[in-house]
Amino acid sequence: MTQKADIDRLSETAAALTDGRASGLRMLDDTGTLAVVLDVTGIPADARQPIEDRLRAGLLAEPGVKEVRVAMTAERRAMTIIAVGSGKGGVGKSTLATNLAVALQRRGVRVGLVDADIYGPSLPRLVDSEGVKPEARGSKLVPVPNAYGVPMLSTGQIAAPGQAIAWRGPMAGKALEQLIDASWGDIDTLVIDLPPGTGDVQLTMIQRHKPAGAVIVSTPQDLALMDATRAINFFEQASVPIIGLVENMAGYACPHCGEVSDPFGSGGAEAAAAEMRLDFLGRVPLAMGIRLASDGGVPPAAGTDPHGEPFHAIAAKVADWLEARKGK
Repeated sequence: MTQKADIDRLSETAAALTDGRASGLRMLDDTGTLAVVLDVTGIPADARQPIEDRLRAGLLAEPGVKEVRVAMTAERRAMTIIAVGSGKGGVGKSTLATNLAVALQRRGVRVGLVDADIYGPSLPRLVDSEGVKPEARGSKLVPVPNAYGVPMLSTGQIAAPGQAIAWRGPMAGKALEQLIDASWGDIDTLVIDLPPGTGDVQLTMIQRHKPAGAVIVSTPQDLALMDATRAINFFEQASVPIIGLVENMAGYACPHCGEVSDPFGSGGAEAAAAEMRLDFLGRVPLAMGIRLASDGGVPPAAGTDPHGEPFHAIAAKVADWLEARKGK
């Protein structure tokens, strides 16, 4: 059984049982103990055991094999990180990040969501997971699942509801590290909702987990666009590509007469994108339905309501950007 021909035959059997994921077969002794390496990179944790069981059973059926020892191994995959940022608060960045993640998930992207707004976490409310604390797997946090198929981590799931998070920069950076370097399983894309501005948390994230690209959110008004320009400059200095700009709160349609007004102006983000030669990803209206659904923990992108359509249109452009990036 220790002859090369026998190992070659067993290797062919193991490869057929695992779609080529088994390798390194060798006999450990003369009693029929066979060692094999099983590569489970990219396979969800709950799908690995059936593959191991099938491999072991198939090899034990071979002549001369009395015991099979399987060593599972997996490469650490670098996840694609999409940062959602803004130059100032109050522009709907968290709502955009949540609905972007949900819409990407609907398009088949294995996406997770991180609330990096350490001091003002709001994502647990947006996906109806307030009060649900993440479990730990060894030294890593396990993201909290939700009804929308987008596992999420936030300091809002760790601190008590309404509790002020008074952490200095290094503590906030460490917390962000734990949120990103979690046990994400088969997730390959993270949407990270950044706090507004260009402070410690943003610097820590870029230095340790460089995003593949950034989506910038702004309202149409000049003041917000000034701050959005600073955020764009911040990412460009860090060599993080700008995926594009989103214009939020872009027009309000009166529910009674249907007339559209523009309390924050109109077209400012689109014009700014054109001026800076950046892609304009789309606009999201100022709509009561979006606000009510978000406060109720139901992302509009998760349903068939028309309020979800702008988010799906934006996600389609982001997905196209990600697909084009693969070819580079």
